[in-house]
Amino acid sequence: MEHKMILLVEDNPDDEALTLRALRKNNIGNELFVVRDGAEALEFLFCTGAYAERDPRDFPQVILLDLKLPKVDGLEVLRRLRANEKTRLLPIVILTSSKEEQDRLNGYSLGANSYVQKPVDFDQFIGAVRQLGLYWLVLNEAPPR
Repeated sequence: MEHKMILLVEDNPDDEALTLRALRKNNIGNELFVVRDGAEALEFLFCTGAYAERDPRDFPQVILLDLKLPKVDGLEVLRRLRANEKTRLLPIVILTSSKEEQDRLNGYSLGANSYVQKPVDFDQFIGAVRQLGLYWLVLNEAPPR
Protein backbone atom coordinates (compact mmCIF):
# COMPACT_ATOMS: atom_id res chain seq x y z
CA MET A 1 0.00 0.00 0.00
CA GLU A 2 1.39 3.37 -1.00
CA HIS A 3 1.47 5.85 1.87
CA LYS A 4 1.00 9.47 0.83
CA MET A 5 1.78 11.49 3.91
CA ILE A 6 2.22 15.28 3.78
CA LEU A 7 4.72 17.04 6.02
CA LEU A 8 3.87 20.68 6.73
CA VAL A 9 6.75 22.72 8.16
CA GLU A 10 5.08 25.90 9.41
CA ASP A 11 5.71 28.01 12.51
CA ASN A 12 2.78 30.43 12.14
CA PRO A 13 -0.36 28.99 13.82
CA ASP A 14 -2.63 31.09 11.58
CA ASP A 15 -0.95 29.84 8.39
CA GLU A 16 -1.05 26.28 9.73
CA ALA A 17 -4.79 26.54 10.43
CA LEU A 18 -5.35 28.12 7.00
CA THR A 19 -3.44 25.30 5.28
CA LEU A 20 -5.30 22.60 7.21
CA ARG A 21 -8.63 24.25 6.38
CA ALA A 22 -7.70 24.48 2.70
CA LEU A 23 -6.68 20.80 2.64
CA ARG A 24 -10.01 19.76 4.22
CA LYS A 25 -11.98 22.04 1.89
CA ASN A 26 -10.31 20.28 -1.07
CA ASN A 27 -11.03 16.82 0.41
CA ILE A 28 -7.33 16.05 0.73
CA GLY A 29 -7.50 13.46 3.48
CA ASN A 30 -3.89 12.30 3.43
CA GLU A 31 -2.14 11.81 6.72
CA LEU A 32 -0.62 15.15 7.70
CA PHE A 33 2.22 15.80 10.10
CA VAL A 34 2.93 19.34 11.22
CA VAL A 35 6.27 20.45 12.62
CA ARG A 36 6.76 24.00 13.77
CA ASP A 37 10.44 24.80 13.23
CA GLY A 38 13.34 23.73 11.07
CA ALA A 39 15.08 21.72 13.81
CA GLU A 40 11.92 19.69 14.40
CA ALA A 41 11.57 19.11 10.65
CA LEU A 42 15.09 17.68 10.52
CA GLU A 43 14.45 15.49 13.58
CA PHE A 44 11.25 14.19 11.96
CA LEU A 45 12.86 13.42 8.60
CA PHE A 46 16.08 11.94 10.01
CA CYS A 47 14.26 10.08 12.85
CA THR A 48 16.24 11.66 15.67
CA GLY A 49 15.36 13.36 18.96
CA ALA A 50 11.63 13.24 19.65
CA TYR A 51 11.15 11.21 16.45
CA ALA A 52 13.84 8.57 17.09
CA GLU A 53 11.17 5.83 17.15
CA ARG A 54 9.67 6.84 13.79
CA ASP A 55 10.13 4.38 10.92
CA PRO A 56 13.07 5.80 8.90
CA ARG A 57 11.61 4.33 5.69
CA ASP A 58 8.36 6.29 6.06
CA PHE A 59 8.95 9.47 4.08
CA PRO A 60 6.35 12.07 3.12
CA GLN A 61 4.99 12.16 -0.41
CA VAL A 62 5.57 15.91 -0.33
CA ILE A 63 7.02 18.44 2.11
CA LEU A 64 5.41 21.88 2.30
CA LEU A 65 8.24 24.01 3.65
CA ASP A 66 8.01 27.56 4.95
CA LEU A 67 11.19 29.61 4.70
CA LYS A 68 11.04 31.88 7.72
CA LEU A 69 11.35 29.33 10.53
CA PRO A 70 12.79 29.47 14.05
CA LYS A 71 15.90 27.49 15.07
CA VAL A 72 16.83 26.36 11.54
CA ASP A 73 15.48 28.36 8.58
CA GLY A 74 13.76 26.70 5.62
CA LEU A 75 16.68 27.15 3.23
CA GLU A 76 19.01 25.37 5.66
CA VAL A 77 16.46 22.55 6.06
CA LEU A 78 16.39 22.27 2.26
CA ARG A 79 20.21 22.30 2.08
CA ARG A 80 20.52 19.49 4.65
CA LEU A 81 17.82 17.36 3.01
CA ARG A 82 19.45 17.64 -0.41
CA ALA A 83 22.88 16.80 1.05
CA ASN A 84 21.67 13.48 2.48
CA GLU A 85 21.42 10.42 0.22
CA LYS A 86 18.20 9.22 1.92
CA THR A 87 16.31 12.51 1.57
CA ARG A 88 17.82 14.19 -1.48
CA LEU A 89 14.97 13.15 -3.82
CA LEU A 90 12.05 14.01 -1.55
CA PRO A 91 9.61 16.39 -3.26
CA ILE A 92 9.86 19.75 -1.49
CA VAL A 93 7.49 22.62 -2.18
CA ILE A 94 8.47 25.93 -0.64
CA LEU A 95 5.18 27.41 0.58
CA THR A 96 5.93 30.89 1.83
CA SER A 97 4.65 34.42 2.04
CA SER A 98 8.04 35.73 0.90
CA LYS A 99 7.98 37.82 -2.26
CA GLU A 100 11.78 38.11 -2.28
CA GLU A 101 13.32 37.15 -5.60
CA GLN A 102 16.48 36.07 -3.74
CA ASP A 103 14.46 33.57 -1.66
CA ARG A 104 13.06 32.04 -4.85
CA LEU A 105 16.50 31.91 -6.45
CA ASN A 106 18.05 30.37 -3.33
CA GLY A 107 15.23 27.84 -3.00
CA TYR A 108 15.60 26.58 -6.55
CA SER A 109 19.41 26.67 -6.34
CA LEU A 110 19.26 24.40 -3.29
CA GLY A 111 16.96 21.92 -5.04
CA ALA A 112 13.37 22.88 -4.25
CA ASN A 113 10.92 21.23 -6.63
CA SER A 114 8.51 24.13 -6.53
CA TYR A 115 8.09 27.60 -5.02
CA VAL A 116 4.58 28.76 -4.17
CA GLN A 117 3.84 32.13 -2.66
CA LYS A 118 0.96 31.93 -0.19
CA PRO A 119 -1.92 33.97 -1.58
CA VAL A 120 -3.38 36.50 0.83
CA ASP A 121 -6.95 35.78 -0.31
CA PHE A 122 -8.40 32.59 1.21
CA ASP A 123 -10.25 31.53 -1.95
CA GLN A 124 -7.01 31.86 -3.93
CA PHE A 125 -5.21 29.88 -1.23
CA ILE A 126 -7.82 27.09 -1.46
CA GLY A 127 -7.24 26.99 -5.21
CA ALA A 128 -3.47 26.86 -4.75
CA VAL A 129 -3.77 23.98 -2.27
CA ARG A 130 -6.12 22.13 -4.64
CA GLN A 131 -3.53 22.41 -7.42
CA LEU A 132 -0.71 21.33 -5.08
CA GLY A 133 -2.70 18.33 -3.89
CA LEU A 134 -3.72 17.27 -7.38
CA TYR A 135 -0.19 17.49 -8.72
CA TRP A 136 1.94 16.18 -5.83
CA LEU A 137 -0.46 13.55 -4.45
CA VAL A 138 -2.21 12.29 -7.58
CA LEU A 139 -0.32 13.10 -10.78
CA ASN A 140 3.32 13.17 -9.73
CA GLU A 141 5.25 9.89 -9.80
CA ALA A 142 7.48 9.85 -6.71
CA PRO A 143 11.07 8.65 -7.08
CA PRO A 144 11.51 4.93 -6.40
CA ARG A 145 12.60 3.97 -2.89
